[in-house]
Amino acid sequence: MSVTPARAIKTALALPDASEAPNFDRAAFRTPRRIFATLAPDGASMNLAFNADLQEFWCEHEPEAFAPVPGGWGRMGYTTCRLRVVDEAAFKSALSAAHALASTPTKKKSRRK
Repeated sequence: MSVTPARAIKTALALPDASEAPNFDRAAFRTPRRIFATLAPDGASMNLAFNADLQEFWCEHEPEAFAPVPGGWGRMGYTTCRLRVVDEAAFKSALSAAHALASTPTKKKSRRK
């Protein structure tokens, strides 16, 4: 069964410390640290902020539902989820993974003196 845009929003906002804010022409869902997902204006897809490993996993296991965002964003791990194709369980799992990644503090690069 596919995921409606309303269901995608409700699922994203149910995650711990998640909030919604505009981001250019999209609705962005973020943790206090950073954005983990953006919903397309037409509600057909949601881009998820993955790392390379998560992107590879989801694109390999659900190729009809997940694909790298074209260009440089995709090379950084950003992945499109087609809401009309993805089943709800896979969507919730993928969205939770993106949320967890966005909630994790990033390591700061050390400066040489």
